[in-house]
Amino acid sequence: MAARWASVLGLLLLLPLLPSASSSSMVFTLDGNVYPDGHFYVTVNIGEKEKEKPYFLDIDTGSNLSWLECDAGKGTCETCNKVPHPLYQLISKKLVPCAHQLCDAMHQDLGSTKKCMDSPRQCDYEIRYFDGASSLGVLVTDTFSFPMGHLVPSKRSDIAFGCGYDQVKKGDQKKVSVDGMLGLGRGSVDFVSQLKGQGLITKNLIHHCLSATGGGYLVLGEHELPPTQMTWVPMAPKISGKANHYSPGKATLQLDTKSVDTTPLQVVFDSGSTYTYLPPNLYKLLVSKMWPSLSKSLKLVKDDDPELRLCWKRPGGFKSSDDLKKEFKSVMSFKFGTGATMMIPPENYLVITESGNACLGMLWNEKLDMIVVGDITFQDQLVTYDNEKGMLGWFRTPCRKSSAIFSRI
Repeated sequence: MAARWASVLGLLLLLPLLPSASSSSMVFTLDGNVYPDGHFYVTVNIGEKEKEKPYFLDIDTGSNLSWLECDAGKGTCETCNKVPHPLYQLISKKLVPCAHQLCDAMHQDLGSTKKCMDSPRQCDYEIRYFDGASSLGVLVTDTFSFPMGHLVPSKRSDIAFGCGYDQVKKGDQKKVSVDGMLGLGRGSVDFVSQLKGQGLITKNLIHHCLSATGGGYLVLGEHELPPTQMTWVPMAPKISGKANHYSPGKATLQLDTKSVDTTPLQVVFDSGSTYTYLPPNLYKLLVSKMWPSLSKSLKLVKDDDPELRLCWKRPGGFKSSDDLKKEFKSVMSFKFGTGATMMIPPENYLVITESGNACLGMLWNEKLDMIVVGDITFQDQLVTYDNEKGMLGWFRTPCRKSSAIFSRI
């Protein structure tokens, strides 16, 4: 899918360059949570210096393209969601032409084919996610401001991203907690590749730490890691011409060290997914094998959140992770072919709702033949995507914002 680095660098040099930054990394504090927000997001200022505005962007390692909900100049956007800030305003001079190499690279990242006959002055895109969400828009470039650490002025650089003017059907607009997506995927026009290509970071590495109590931090570039405690697995190889994802290979889902199903499935790491998703058959097996271990005090209930299909109530309700551990004794895990294991305690597969219910955060999706690991399972783990060495790593740790370390050269 993605071009080799020499080609990537050539593409990114087409954008305006800045002098090399004085830091080998960028550290962003995160806001949001698994529930009720459903997103972990950064705040980024976008626009020319005197006109820049803040936007909330969901950190998404499952997307190769960053995009904002956007006013394309056709009046009120009836196919955009109700976002926290005024919609990004499209200016024609910011459009990337269809013939531009950045347009080629974007379509290669998305596994799609560009069509320049209808609209040669712009580079159209369409993204469809497995959960039914989508974005239709055009590729643009605009100025981003970046945090560079304590006592270091912010850096500014032009970044290519999508101006999404069609995300929902007319009349289906809903209030959402983010303005768009920060594409941290495994491509060549993803956010991190552009930063490295412009010298703002020195290495293509991503580290996120999502707190179970909300917030956390994101580090792009070099970051101090525990020398021995990290679990490492190689990324699955890329496939040319397809939208590639971060995958640690195949794994079996285990419940208390026993395999739920003996057939290993491909696993994908996707920080843009709130929950962890399973194929229907695996989900049914998991639920049936969970049932005998559940506390007798639990009562099956229907929650107000339609996405959470399996919920329980206990006398006095659920208020904390300690309450979860008292009623749910089983520990899940992913066992990889390399021998590595990712442990999933109750607080990483259950969510406490506003009604005081405990709901299973491992959901099923009929379109899937793989396992998509989302934010609920990533909570209180430092997860590293090392695109330099082709490795994925994780380490259990409290993800307080203050835990982020600024790495300096």
